[in-house]
Amino acid sequence: MKKAIFTWIAFCSIIWSSCSNKEQIHISGQIDNPGNVKVVAFYEGERKLDSVYLADGNRFKFEREATQPRLLSIAVGNNKYPVIVTPGEKLTFVTDLHSPDDYRVEGSELTAELKAFAPYKRRKEFVQDSLQSAFAKATLGKSAEEIESLRFDFLTEFKSKLADYTKQAVSFAQKQKNLAGFYAMSTLDPEIAEAEIIAYAEDIENEFLDNRYVSEFKEEAKKLKRLAVGQPAPDFESFTPDNKAVRLSDFKGKYVLVDFWASWCAPCRQENPNIVKQYRAFKDKGFTVLGVSLDSNPGSWMRAIKDDGLEWTQVSDLQAWSSDLVLSYRIKAIPTSYLLDPEGRILAKNLRGKELESFLQKTLN
Repeated sequence: MKKAIFTWIAFCSIIWSSCSNKEQIHISGQIDNPGNVKVVAFYEGERKLDSVYLADGNRFKFEREATQPRLLSIAVGNNKYPVIVTPGEKLTFVTDLHSPDDYRVEGSELTAELKAFAPYKRRKEFVQDSLQSAFAKATLGKSAEEIESLRFDFLTEFKSKLADYTKQAVSFAQKQKNLAGFYAMSTLDPEIAEAEIIAYAEDIENEFLDNRYVSEFKEEAKKLKRLAVGQPAPDFESFTPDNKAVRLSDFKGKYVLVDFWASWCAPCRQENPNIVKQYRAFKDKGFTVLGVSLDSNPGSWMRAIKDDGLEWTQVSDLQAWSSDLVLSYRIKAIPTSYLLDPEGRILAKNLRGKELESFLQKTLN
């Protein structure tokens, strides 16, 4: 009987160990030629979960309790590697920092799928870096007008290149109805792939319910949808320099550029001559502008209106970044603009320079 009891205890111990393993995520691996890198860090989205030191042989191990698959990033120096870890699986990760893109993963089919997507993401990052570098060189010694013209050309090419990446990510996600597909969609730029992000978030509304990273993505997509192209722009009331109340809805029946700017914002002031030009060219074709200032000093605001020759309606609550409009219109930087149709729906966002002129010509001519 005593022997049977100990046998049963041993059996239970084995079973418990097995169950315990299934409630943990496990990553181990090796970093060859780490140089000055001493630590491997683990992220979920932008949130750092933990970090571990490299041990003898430049090896590491990371374990954490979990009840479902988790999409993480392994950060090694300046390199980040997406992995999907499932409770019960033992994922092995090996890379050589002499050639960091050539890494190896074992023990996770979903991470292997992520690795197949990695070349697309690397290509996107290469294109971004190349275009930014080329733009910086091309604008050296150029005037503000020449820089704005170059910006339009580079922005057009940038959007075209990222549109290709968007198609690749969407295609990958359609084939991978799992966290690997989610990862691909999470790398998209909302400025380029707004509609695709919103549609995907709605498709996975009832999936990955306990995954914090996915939940954050869904919440962000809902906020994005509120101000997406095709949605009605949130109405608001503000005040002109002579304290007259003005509502956005007062402008229904016209195409309206809602321009968020400030007297202290150099890029805003540089763009103002272009907006003046477009206003004069299209004001008789059903186009107008509503300037919304994030100033706090009424004197500076009114001087800038006069100095820049801004002929359209101007409003401000003089609360600067504390204005309620900063939250309701999700303004993270200025200039920010929304072009609305006569029904008050959002047609386009953040059009500047030639891009604004081109859009107005196509829409109003």
